[in-house]
Amino acid sequence: MTKDQIFEFFRRLAEDNPDPETELEYGNAFQLVVAVALSAQATDVGVNKATRALFAKVETPQQMLDLGEDGLKEHIKTIGLFNSKAKNVIALSRLLIEDYGGAVPDTREDLVRLPGVGRKTANVVLNCWFGQETFAVDTHIFRVGNRTGLAKGKTPEAVEAKLEKRVPGPFRMGAHHWLILHGRYVCKARTPECWRCTVADLCSFRGKVMEKPAKR
Repeated sequence: MTKDQIFEFFRRLAEDNPDPETELEYGNAFQLVVAVALSAQATDVGVNKATRALFAKVETPQQMLDLGEDGLKEHIKTIGLFNSKAKNVIALSRLLIEDYGGAVPDTREDLVRLPGVGRKTANVVLNCWFGQETFAVDTHIFRVGNRTGLAKGKTPEAVEAKLEKRVPGPFRMGAHHWLILHGRYVCKARTPECWRCTVADLCSFRGKVMEKPAKR
């Protein structure tokens, strides 16, 4: 895509959804860290179902430690990999208390020190809570970046680097939200719904499906 095409790509996504935000539910920075960590290989819908009751009880790292690993497992047992995730959440809660006074740090370097928190999770927290221009590349953004030609790369890090260079200033804060939502609801993995895509004419994907398949 050219610079003008990329600007128009995001302008249209922004026009459709002026105030994009994560679909994960949370009330503070700590709950956001936990929710994003739990969302690995799980859907936001599934995570929200599990965390509503959890977050009604737990708002701080100390409350998470008081709940304990077994108590946490009871809340998140419907989420994939819940055993290892529970262990990580308890460990990151302890580290937050010991090294950060119970507060969630606002740098990527500090965030990725937390057990179960990788670069993608850190970028989500930095963007959603601290208002930083970051690009959290998940499977949806990786697919959309490569499929459309917006940001091609063989790894999430490569796609992130391309987005860092190419996303125009006015759209940098919301870019990863627009791309995630676009990948989740329109540019789907198996059958992209190109017939209702607002940026189809800007996309370089050769296998576009411009007619809605007939129902069987």
